[in-house]
Amino acid sequence: MEKAINRQKVLLHHLNPSSSNVDSSSSSSIFASVCLAGDSAAYQRTGVFGDDVVIVAAYRTAICKAKRGGFKDTPADDLLAPVLKAVVEKTNLNPSEVGDIVVGSVLAPGALRATECRMAAFYAGFPETVPVRTVNRQCSSGLQAVADVAASIRAGFYEIGIGAGLESMSTNAMGWDGDVNPKVKQFEQARNCLLPMGVTSENVAQRFGVSRKEQDQAAVESHRRAAAATAAGKFKDEIIPVSTKIVDPKTGDETPVTISVDDGIRPNASVADLGKLKPVFKKDGSTTAGNSSQVSDGAGAVLLMKRSTAMQKGLPILGVFRSFSAVGVDPAIMGVGPAAAIPVAVKAAGLELDDIDLFEINEAFASQFVYCRNKLGLDAEKINVNGGAMALGHPLGATGARCTATLLHEMKRRGKDCRFGVISMCIGTGMGAAAVFERGDGVDELSNARKVATNNLLSKDAR
Repeated sequence: MEKAINRQKVLLHHLNPSSSNVDSSSSSSIFASVCLAGDSAAYQRTGVFGDDVVIVAAYRTAICKAKRGGFKDTPADDLLAPVLKAVVEKTNLNPSEVGDIVVGSVLAPGALRATECRMAAFYAGFPETVPVRTVNRQCSSGLQAVADVAASIRAGFYEIGIGAGLESMSTNAMGWDGDVNPKVKQFEQARNCLLPMGVTSENVAQRFGVSRKEQDQAAVESHRRAAAATAAGKFKDEIIPVSTKIVDPKTGDETPVTISVDDGIRPNASVADLGKLKPVFKKDGSTTAGNSSQVSDGAGAVLLMKRSTAMQKGLPILGVFRSFSAVGVDPAIMGVGPAAAIPVAVKAAGLELDDIDLFEINEAFASQFVYCRNKLGLDAEKINVNGGAMALGHPLGATGARCTATLLHEMKRRGKDCRFGVISMCIGTGMGAAAVFERGDGVDELSNARKVATNNLLSKDAR
């Protein structure tokens, strides 16, 4: 190993600019070092890279209960427009510089939602030259939109883009009116793609022994953390107030309101109270309305660009997009998706699970959330520190964008104590998705890197 480093030094001596004024002992931008590709102990950033894809802004609406919450009478395009407007206004970006707007959405008919998103872009002040498209990977659609924009920037298609998410579950119910191909009867896994999500939750609980008490405890903790975060004002940095209306269903009277607080949180939730709820999907099951994610309305938007572009514009960097993975799992237990996707994304970032400081794992159901947490051996104090979907809600297409905003703002608050974060969720029909983010100013040496002894490196080299 020492001989290899000496050879590097000789070569780099010839590569460095020659100058009689340069002290050979001074530090240089080119230097020899031990390389441990793929080892998190070697993940030490001594500088920044202009081709990094970075996030400079991430905002969301409040998340409200579908059919009876603050956005029950708000059109979907009026949910999306405020967050699209916010990411450019708060960064003083010229909206004409945006190369694409990609919006994750699930329930609305594709053509209708694509049209609504284009309309929302106009409401938000974007010129006709900025294109818009939608993406649907079910519960991960918002995260997929962010990943698609990051990939396009990395590929050089454009330098600035917006990944967003939108769902109005008040407007678009979770139903399927169409016919199913009778061929599905011949393929068990294809049939399982049609299982109600609650049934898959029961399958996870039964197959992996997740008790009703564990599920209810997880739900109570989600509400407790969300209530504490709200009381402490932690969500104020990420929520964009939305001016809208509430319609009285009896009289039709309209009341103007401004919605800026998540309205599904139950601060007084208790295990005793949740224990009184009856199972919803199976007579002797354990999945209830209390330990499942809430049906909700909401939107979010994330502004991404090349690091060099952000630096040129003098924009603060909220986070760096490091990796993304989407994997398939058995549709009958679709909730296990995060346990499969997170290790893939973390490895792709050159890290280990122990290097991750914060996790946002969507709480579609307590059963699958508890299973994934236990399967990966994650520290509960690192996961959903400000509550999750059981308390905040799960507006399907918006969840990935909402999680991105929540994660990055929390990482910013924690500073050097928080370097890497992961977002993950299970996906209907049997998939999981995950992405790794780095704190925006995280160019310091890893504080939690695993130590690698030099003599071990030398012995490996000798072999």
